[in-house]
Amino acid sequence: MSTPLAEVLDGQHQADLRKAARALLKEPLLLARGPHADAFRLVRRHATELREWFDRNTGWALHVDAEAARLRRTPGTLADATHPAREGRSATPFTRRRYVLLCLALAVLERGEAQTALGRLADQVVLEAAAPELAAAGVRFTLDARDERLDLAAVVRLLIRLGVLRRIAGDEDAYVSGVGDALYDVERRVLAGLLATSRGPSLVRATEFEHRLAELSAETALDSDELRFLAIRRTLTRRLLDDPVLYYDELTEAELAYLTRQRGFLTSRVSEFTGLVAEVRAEGIAMVDPDDDLTDVRMPEQGTRGHATLLLAEHLAAADGPVTVAALRQRVRELAVQHAGFWAKTAKEPGAEEWLVAQAVDKLAALDLVTLQAGAVAARPALARYAVGDPVVRDPAGDASRQGRKPQR
Repeated sequence: MSTPLAEVLDGQHQADLRKAARALLKEPLLLARGPHADAFRLVRRHATELREWFDRNTGWALHVDAEAARLRRTPGTLADATHPAREGRSATPFTRRRYVLLCLALAVLERGEAQTALGRLADQVVLEAAAPELAAAGVRFTLDARDERLDLAAVVRLLIRLGVLRRIAGDEDAYVSGVGDALYDVERRVLAGLLATSRGPSLVRATEFEHRLAELSAETALDSDELRFLAIRRTLTRRLLDDPVLYYDELTEAELAYLTRQRGFLTSRVSEFTGLVAEVRAEGIAMVDPDDDLTDVRMPEQGTRGHATLLLAEHLAAADGPVTVAALRQRVRELAVQHAGFWAKTAKEPGAEEWLVAQAVDKLAALDLVTLQAGAVAARPALARYAVGDPVVRDPAGDASRQGRKPQR
C-alpha cells in the first residue's frame, strides 16, 4: 500500500522541525550567511512552531529576523562551571581573564564604530580595564605580555565564530606576535542579540556575584500554583536538554514530586521535538543523542587522552569509594607502560600522568560522571555504564568454558 500524501508531507514537516530544533540547540545563534546558512533558513521557515515550543516548555525566547536567529538560552542550574566557553571545540577553555576581556570587548564594540582594528580594540579594552571597580576586584590588563594578547585574540576569534565580527584583513596571530594588525566589520544587529538575560544588567543592584547572577536570571513572580508548576516544568525541561544527567538527588522536593508524576510526559515531549532518547535509571535521567552531535564533550574519544579517560572511568566505576588523585596518577603510570605500543610517547614522560588525569577528571566531571571531593574523585551513579564485570563465556554447546570480560550496562 502506498502512504497517503498527507502522511508523507506531515512526516517531512516533523523531520524538518526536529532538524531546526536541533540546529538551535547546537548553535543558539544562527546567521543568514556563513556555515549555518542552511540551518538558519530551516529555522526561519518553522519559526512560529519553534518559538511556541521553546516558550511553553523552557521559557527560552526565540528571535528570528532576516539576518539571524537567536535562541536566548538560560541554564536550568546556575552552579555548573564545567562547560566553559571556547573559541573552538578543541581549543583551550576560557579562563576568568578571558571572560573579563570578552565582557570589556563587547562593551567597547557596543559604543564603537562599524569597523575596528584589533590594535584599536586592545587599546580601548586596556582603558576600560583601568576602571576603579575592576582594579578593586584585582583585574589588571596591560596587554604587554604575550599571554594577555593571546587571550584577547581568543576572545576575538570567539566573536568571529559567533558572527559579531567579520574579518576584513590581517589576522590575530600577527597582532599577538607584534608584527601586524587585523581589521573587522562589526555586525551590530548580531551584537545586540547576544545578551540572553531576563533583566537588563543596569537594573541589577546586587554586589555579590551569586546574587547578581540570580537577579539577571530571575523569572516572573510566582503567585499561583499554575505559574509555579510552569516554572518547574521549564526548569526540568531545560535540565533535560542541557545537563548530561538529571540526578534526582539534585532536585528540590517540589521538582522531584512534579517529575515523578510527569516524567513520561516531559521525556516524550523532548524526544519528539529533538530526537533525544530518554535513558531512565533509578538515580536519574539522561537524554541520549543517537546522532552524537548535540554535545560539547564526547565520551569515549580516540587517541591517548580518550583511551586514558575511558580506562580511568572503568577504574573509578569499579572502586568501592572515592579514589585520590595521587592514586589515579599512579594508575596512569601503570597504564602508560601497559599500552606503550598504542599511546603517544609523551605519555611515559615524567609528569605526563598529571595532565592526563586532569583532562580525564575534567571530562568526567563535565559529563556528570564523577565529583571532586578534597583531593579525591568519587564516581556518580551514571558512571556504572563504564563498569566491567567478569562474564562467563560459553562454548557452542552452551556450557561454560572460561572467564572473560565484558562491559556492564
